[in-house]
Parts: sequence; structure tokens; C-alpha cells
Amino acid sequence: MSTLSASSTRAQVLDEYSNTCSYEEDADAAKCRRFITAVRMLLSPRHSLKRSAHGGRGGEEVELDLVTLRQELTAAQSWLAGAIAAGSGSVVHADFTGFRE
Repeated sequence: MSTLSASSTRAQVLDEYSNTCSYEEDADAAKCRRFITAVRMLLSPRHSLKRSAHGGRGGEEVELDLVTLRQELTAAQSWLAGAIAAGSGSVVHADFTGFRE
């Protein structure tokens, strides 16, 4: 588990995004929080390049759609709110087995 900070590189933020995007399948609220942080950083001016090209033989090019990232952020926040609400509404049953013994 990595912690993103102001000194995180774009590659680190993209790695965190990829590593945490399965929060819903894993039903993992902590992973969702990390995903939200990664998306927020990708939307920030420092990391929000719309198009990034890497030279070399393959000439990779990556494009991030900021509208899609905003939708991902909203979906993750909604999922997390539901997960928190479900957790806070759970019932804990006390075990009184052998109470009078």
C-alpha cells in the first residue's frame, strides 16, 4: 500500500489508480479511499495532462478524459458513502451463553 503525496510522480499516481480501481469488487473501503485520492490527484493541475506521450520505438501515448475521471470520483464517493452507511447500521448481537453459570 502506497501513500500518495505532493511529491508523487504521475507514474506513481497512475499506478495507485490501477492498483485500487478494484475497490468495489473487493468490497474494500480503504482501497476506495486510496482510489479517490488517486483520482483527485489525476484531476489536479499537476497531474491532469490531457495527453502524455513517451518517445521510443513504441511511441506510447496516453490520454486521460477528465470528464470520465470526475465520473469515477463521483461513483467512488457514492460507493464509499454506501459502504460506510451499511457498516454503521450493522447489528451486533451480544453472546450471553453461560451468563448465569
